[in-house]
Amino acid sequence: MVACAAGHGGRMLFPQSRRGVAHSLPAARLCTSAQPSRDVVLFEHDRTGFFRLLAVFCCGQFLFWTSLGHFAYTGLRDTGKEKAETSTTTTGLAGMWSFEMNLGSNAWRYGFTLGCLAIGACMPGLGVLFCSRSVSQVVLHQGGRMVTVSTQSPLGPGRGRRITVPLSQVACHAHRHESPSFIPLRVKGHKFYFLLDKDGTVNNAKLFDNTVGAYRPI
Repeated sequence: MVACAAGHGGRMLFPQSRRGVAHSLPAARLCTSAQPSRDVVLFEHDRTGFFRLLAVFCCGQFLFWTSLGHFAYTGLRDTGKEKAETSTTTTGLAGMWSFEMNLGSNAWRYGFTLGCLAIGACMPGLGVLFCSRSVSQVVLHQGGRMVTVSTQSPLGPGRGRRITVPLSQVACHAHRHESPSFIPLRVKGHKFYFLLDKDGTVNNAKLFDNTVGAYRPI
């Protein structure tokens, strides 16, 4: 209130009527709440340890599935004349259905190999997507016009991606009290939501709700 009501030369400017007081209050609240005089960290949450474990897990899955696909491609062979030795008969419940599976056929070998490679590629891809959409810090810059969204990284705090956009291009499509585990944050120009973990720290809840946490069509 003081910073907004101060005039030139450090003197206080007081309205001369009650009507003037009523009209000056909203401007003062806007100046002190939505237009900070310095950068404000609205949200922060460091999960470096978790994403390091996630990176190790995804790398392990990639190595496992690719090695399994390599084994399927090189180890399974169609013997042709020795079909009886390579084929397996599978019988269903109480012998109601049965079929033969030739593990050395080209269809099975190529299909199993491609399936293993697809799973091996999807695991790191999902890990990278989740890491790139998990928010580590949200900063409202001086003046309240620009916002910087920083994502998590297994390399440590501050090593993730930083996106700086106008406040008008950021919106929460669910209130932070209504979200059970993650607060979905929408940034214009990005297809997927950014996720704010509810275990993180909201340093200024009122300012967060009035700026980044507000819903606006984008």
